[in-house]
Amino acid sequence: MTYTELAALMIDQEFRGRIKVAALKYAGSIMIELATVPAHNTRLRWAQTCYQQPDMTAGQLQPPTVMDPAVQTSGSEITDVALQSAVEGVVNQMM
Repeated sequence: MTYTELAALMIDQEFRGRIKVAALKYAGSIMIELATVPAHNTRLRWAQTCYQQPDMTAGQLQPPTVMDPAVQTSGSEITDVALQSAVEGVVNQMM
C-alpha cells in the first residue's frame, strides 16, 4: 500500500469499527485470564479502559494497527482473524 492509502486507512471509520470489535474481544479475554499471567494488572487496566471507552481505544489503536505487515498486505480486506491478531499484537506492544 502507498503512504496515501495507509493514511486513508488510518482514519477510515469502518475499519476503526472493526478494530473496536477486535479490541473489545481481546479485552474480554484479558478480563477472564488468571491473575498469574505476566503483567496482568497492566493488562486488566487496559481492558477496563477499553470497555469504558471503546471508541477512544480504537482511535489509539488504529494507526499502529495499520502499520502491521498483515494489514499493509491486505488493507481493509484483511480477514477478521488476521485483524484480531494484528490488534492483539499492537496492544501487547503498547503495554
